[in-house]
Amino acid sequence: MTDSKSTTPKRPLTLRDVSEASGVSEMTVSRVLRNRGDVSDTTRARVLAAAKELGYVPNKIAGALASQRVNLVAVIIPSFSNMVFPQVLSAISEVLDDTPLQPVVGVTNYLPEREDKVLYEMLSWRPSGVIIAGLEHSDAAKAMLRGAGIPVVEIMDTDGTAIDSVVGISHRRAGRIMAETIIKAGYRKIGFLGTKMPLDHRARKRFEGFTEALAKAGLEVVDQEFYEGGSALAKGREMTETILKRSPDLDLLYYSNDMIGAGGLLYCMDAGIDVPGKIGLAGFNDIALLDGLSMRLATMDACRAEIGRKAAEIIARGVEAGDEASALAGDRIELTPKISFGDTLRARPLEGDYPEE
Repeated sequence: MTDSKSTTPKRPLTLRDVSEASGVSEMTVSRVLRNRGDVSDTTRARVLAAAKELGYVPNKIAGALASQRVNLVAVIIPSFSNMVFPQVLSAISEVLDDTPLQPVVGVTNYLPEREDKVLYEMLSWRPSGVIIAGLEHSDAAKAMLRGAGIPVVEIMDTDGTAIDSVVGISHRRAGRIMAETIIKAGYRKIGFLGTKMPLDHRARKRFEGFTEALAKAGLEVVDQEFYEGGSALAKGREMTETILKRSPDLDLLYYSNDMIGAGGLLYCMDAGIDVPGKIGLAGFNDIALLDGLSMRLATMDACRAEIGRKAAEIIARGVEAGDEASALAGDRIELTPKISFGDTLRARPLEGDYPEE
């Protein structure tokens, strides 16, 4: 785990900032942003462009509170159907239960334009902090986050540059570790099954790390199968049947998440395919729901609960520090995922015997 800090000061953007950027009065800016008053189309366009570039979000509670903040923490995630995020939310709530802060959740469905809209609406209520999944955001979202003047924690991923604080794992490293483990177990004809990469940056990074490690060993992914939409057992079954009928000589299937991996395991069991004798299976996320299966899928823990706890702790410390929050900015916490070998790999290294980076 690594921690580092920067001291970039934070200050909420105001009407004056938009006024100075657009070259019109604060009163005119206010009229434009409230969609009131007689303002020319040219002036309106100039004000809106300046506000967007700055990342300014109107304050819906201005004047209602002396602090102009409410005890809410905006938590923005891509999906409720993905079983990863409820555990993250539970850990965030557990930490914030001991504070005056209350998490409020927004869902983006992995769509950048929806993330912009959710973030805009949540920031307009002047929350005390933001926890947001991922490091990839639109320019507009980045501007809003930088201009909010509150603690911001990006979670789940450390492969990139953070706006403020970040807590997560390196997904590229996770992919490399799984590939090195599979190679060590003797697998050579490998198939990959996962989500459409443009929709899930973290899955894409794991795939990149996975294929880089294979290439280092002189191997490559023999066949691939992709899907769109939420993770599901049914999709895993369908994808596994499709790829094995197309490439029957595969000896290992690597799934981008455990839910489709479990679907693949169920297909193999129903079809009488020997797992792990004829084919090995491995997933990602270590979903507890799957513990009831007769075979345990090989997988990797994404440190979900710890990510949620540490992100909430950073927000709580920043809110408590108030005007001194800038001294707490820039926390970087990278956690180390661990492999659970389960029952679906034919050669099992010793627990904790992870390949070297």
